[in-house]
Amino acid sequence: MTKQTDGWEPPHALAVEVVIAGLGSDRKLGLSDALARVRLSEGGSNAITPQGQKPLWFQFLQQFQDPLLITLLIVGLVKLLSGSPREALAVWSVTLINGVIGFIQEHRAESAIAALAQAVKTEVEVVRDGLHQRLPSEDLVPGDLVFLFPGDKVPADLRLIEARDLHVDESVLTGESLAVPRRAGPLPVSTSLPDQLNMLHAGTFVTAGQGEAVVTAIGQHTEMGKISSALQTQRVLNTPLTRQIQRFGRRLLQIILALSLATFVLGVLRGRTAFEMFDGAVALAVGAIPEELPAIVTIILAIGVHRMAGRNAIIRRLPAVEALGSTTVICSDKTGTLTENRMSVQACFAGGQYFSLEELWLRSPDDSTVSPVMISRNAALRETLLAGLLCSDATFGPSGQAIGDPTETALLLVADRVGLGLTNARRDYPRLDWIPFSSESQFMATLHGGDRIMLKGSIEVLLRRCNAQLTPDGQPIALNKEEILKTVDRMAGRGLRVLAFALGRPHPQQQDLAPEHVQEGLLFLGLQGLIDPPRQEAILAVASCQAAGIRVKMITGDHAGTARAIAEQLGIGVQRVLEGRELQNLAAHELADCAQSCDVFARVAPNQKLALVQALQAQGEVVAMTGDGVNDAPALRQADIGIAMGFGGTDVAREAASMLLTDDNFATIQAAVEEGRAVYLNLRRTLAFLLPVNGGASMTILFGVLLGVELPVTALQVLWLNMVSALTMSIPLAFEPPTPGLMDQPPRPSTQPLLTRPLLLRVGLVSLFNWLLLFSVFLLVLKQQQNLNLARTMAVQAMVFSQVIYLLGISRISHGSWNGGHGLKQRLRQASVLLCGVSIALILQVAYSQSPWLNAFFATVPLRWSDWGICMVPMLLMVPLSVITRWLDPIECISDT
Repeated sequence: MTKQTDGWEPPHALAVEVVIAGLGSDRKLGLSDALARVRLSEGGSNAITPQGQKPLWFQFLQQFQDPLLITLLIVGLVKLLSGSPREALAVWSVTLINGVIGFIQEHRAESAIAALAQAVKTEVEVVRDGLHQRLPSEDLVPGDLVFLFPGDKVPADLRLIEARDLHVDESVLTGESLAVPRRAGPLPVSTSLPDQLNMLHAGTFVTAGQGEAVVTAIGQHTEMGKISSALQTQRVLNTPLTRQIQRFGRRLLQIILALSLATFVLGVLRGRTAFEMFDGAVALAVGAIPEELPAIVTIILAIGVHRMAGRNAIIRRLPAVEALGSTTVICSDKTGTLTENRMSVQACFAGGQYFSLEELWLRSPDDSTVSPVMISRNAALRETLLAGLLCSDATFGPSGQAIGDPTETALLLVADRVGLGLTNARRDYPRLDWIPFSSESQFMATLHGGDRIMLKGSIEVLLRRCNAQLTPDGQPIALNKEEILKTVDRMAGRGLRVLAFALGRPHPQQQDLAPEHVQEGLLFLGLQGLIDPPRQEAILAVASCQAAGIRVKMITGDHAGTARAIAEQLGIGVQRVLEGRELQNLAAHELADCAQSCDVFARVAPNQKLALVQALQAQGEVVAMTGDGVNDAPALRQADIGIAMGFGGTDVAREAASMLLTDDNFATIQAAVEEGRAVYLNLRRTLAFLLPVNGGASMTILFGVLLGVELPVTALQVLWLNMVSALTMSIPLAFEPPTPGLMDQPPRPSTQPLLTRPLLLRVGLVSLFNWLLLFSVFLLVLKQQQNLNLARTMAVQAMVFSQVIYLLGISRISHGSWNGGHGLKQRLRQASVLLCGVSIALILQVAYSQSPWLNAFFATVPLRWSDWGICMVPMLLMVPLSVITRWLDPIECISDT
């Protein structure tokens, strides 16, 4: 039934028993593993085949959309038509090389992002051969029985077998913005897709409730597969930063064209020939245009994405790369992100008695078996542990491991260890119906037989529904709320997450369970305190973020005492803990004040997370927000950087986020922020190096025309200069590792422009130096040697040598202290890419003047040893200038404010 065939009615029109039988499955046992393997090999994996992407040749041509590169292509064409094929070839070669670099890096970045996105696999709970197990959704085949829970992404087209308050978000398929309830009964054949309430379709999301269903179609045969071409989206490496650079490029182009036109007109008015001045105008244009800039930006962002992936942070939306460098507040969930997400029961309270973990694990004298003495002496304790076992969806897998939610597996393990076996308990108290847990209700309830309803949930919700409590001998007495609440505070003070358990009595012969059945008259059983210890690396990461001027705020649904205890262990400020019930009564301005002043929020509802993010953003904060549940999606979308859990999070949260943590670890956020800052610094370094090269060359030509002297460099030589600077010296700056102490600086203001005043001052000073250098060397050699080509050759060589010193001055190799030989070796190892680039540049410069072929092409001449010595003198002059510019514009600082 993977596709429609003659004689078959569609699954939504058939009784579920008929669908299951037609697919060769079984209502209780599911498919056999052997049959599933056969179907997987014959029908392929449950995946939608990607639609054809744009051809590579088209992607390559897209590299030349930049106005700067288009201008150079036109210049080359004009040079060709004017009878200068060498100049045309040189201009086109430079643009071609930059286009190739951009194409390769962008293609690699696209491939890496696609591969990394696939690294986060969706898993689903499946029954095969009667055993519950979690499998990758790609391994599903028609006939598989699957179980769905809130937050799950529907992995295939499914026919519902059973549904409990099941609601599905189908907006991706039908456009319906509201979640739609589902039911299991058959429907008429003519029922339209949006009205097929007994079907679940691949790509949609479970927002509430639970369901059991059978797979009817996979991959291309699903409804989503049929329209997959409409769902294919092209990833575009286009961010606010790149758009800012594009605007800068367009404005720069306008200035360059105006200067080129002025150069041509002024030269002709001074008596120079039009052909000669056209060559000068072209030289100015190609010298001033930073044609390598688009490729460099792509490379820097791609390297940043790659590095973040290496540190377990997958960037789904590239603007997050830039925003990470400006983050001022990180709002983090507690469980699994700041803590280990490895729950274990540490204490119990039942029948007025408090039990520590060691007392629960009381063993026999020979230490061979666990004694059930405690649960035999305290009926309330036994009922509390039994409630945790029965009012749970956790179970044991084929190899004996506990499967399910971490909290529920902890309850399962503690009950099992004291002798309450899962198999026997569920046989003696079969589940007839249940109310699944939700963040809104904050409890779960299960109906067993005709004599008991088991409940577990928050103490606030259950305690107000109870009017009595159970004693150690199993008798109900009046409820002692004061003692219970004191015990809750005692547990929470130890950092324990506290769950309450209660017992309800159903009506005789009751077969279903509804919220109204558990509103009042419950019997309080006891408490279980669980701990999820803080991650050690998260403690260090929180301290690092705080040193970097980034405030860390914990937002959790746990008890205030638990939140306080964990926050204190993590080093988060706990002057005050605000609870959700306090937030809901605050006015907008009061909420804004509390969002700023308080760092720990407990018992927070999902909609309050969104309100906190909005309150912080309204005050100019750049907010990163973590989340893993369905209801976290609005807050993740609202945040400047939404961060979802790649391992333990729900698919809904992942879709809403711009970054995924593959290890669900807060320390990864801190590492990603550091990498984001490094990306910004490397871009600044690149601009600080490239723009003075272009500025110096263009000023040389412009003033050469104004002074009426021979041009110190030709258009071809300027192209060579730019090519060497771009390919060998500026690209290595993109590989610079994060600067030491980067996380000791305050965040970069989000409104800070790319070209700040200190950076513009640096560019201006170095451009002026380059202009004076070119002119001085050119005029000096021309006066002494009376050789135009020799003067131009030495001027270019002197320029490159001085740029080597300038490059080393802005790179990481010159930052920090040198601590003996070990420090030198480490510094050189970190700068290996940069030193390799410098070495290649110097080799190319030797060939530039000493190679007969390049001599003929670029009109250069071989240099003598004395000529080389003169070319190296400007290197000494660049040293103090490099120190001065570094003082004026410390590039290693991420903020100029």
